Amino acid sequence: MNSIMGKRIVVKVGTSTLTHATGHLNIRRVEKLVRTIADLQNAGNQMIMVSSGAVALGMSKIGMRERPKDTPGKQACAAVGQCELMDMYDKRFSEYGVTVAQLLLTKYVLIEDRRRNVENAMARLLELGVIPIVNENDTVAIDELELEVGENDSLAAIVASVAKADMLIIMSDIDGLYDKDPHKYSDAKLISEVFEVTDEIRSLAGGAGSSLGTGGMATKIRAAAIAKENGIDMVIMNGNNPEALYDICEGKSVGTRFYA
Repeated sequence: MNSIMGKRIVVKVGTSTLTHATGHLNIRRVEKLVRTIADLQNAGNQMIMVSSGAVALGMSKIGMRERPKDTPGKQACAAVGQCELMDMYDKRFSEYGVTVAQLLLTKYVLIEDRRRNVENAMARLLELGVIPIVNENDTVAIDELELEVGENDSLAAIVASVAKADMLIIMSDIDGLYDKDPHKYSDAKLISEVFEVTDEIRSLAGGAGSSLGTGGMATKIRAAAIAKENGIDMVIMNGNNPEALYDICEGKSVGTRFYA
């Protein structure tokens, strides 16, 4: 694999990477994540983040132990959590002299003529050396919250397309795509490379992920298909070790790589 240093890279961070199983912030991991992304930016890359975690952080702030099942409850958690999420990123990135910006999107602003507005705003932020941090606007995106199709894996792939990125990296709670469920089968083998998103590949994806998030492997396969359609390579990696982002950027094999 070739190095992708000096490129435009979208990193999607899942809730499981940002938080402990308790729902509270995983401070040590977030520190490593921010330091690594800031360093990659300093090395000449243009970094874009798509970050989950607003609902989970809102739950933690409010004192909820279980993810709300009703839409207003999810909206309330998202509204509180977005403040927490951006405050967390702003403080930590500023320690490395990096400025961040928040982009809250819905599917309605990513279609046709409205999409150009997002492209222009993102392009200018990148020109200014700012790291855009993108999330779905869960406070107003009622359809997505109710139907739970508003997962950030697909959003990340769409953002990568809008940004004309060179690579999309999805950080998850699993090393990548396996030939069978590694939680059930000890002999499950990691698939390191995927060249076509076939029905067989789709059949390997299970259901939803952790109780704090909405995405599972199925949403990541969907994201890979979107990325491929737009000529973008995608990697699924384990978010437990954010510093593995260096290895990916240096062309080393990490997780599962889907080739465009």
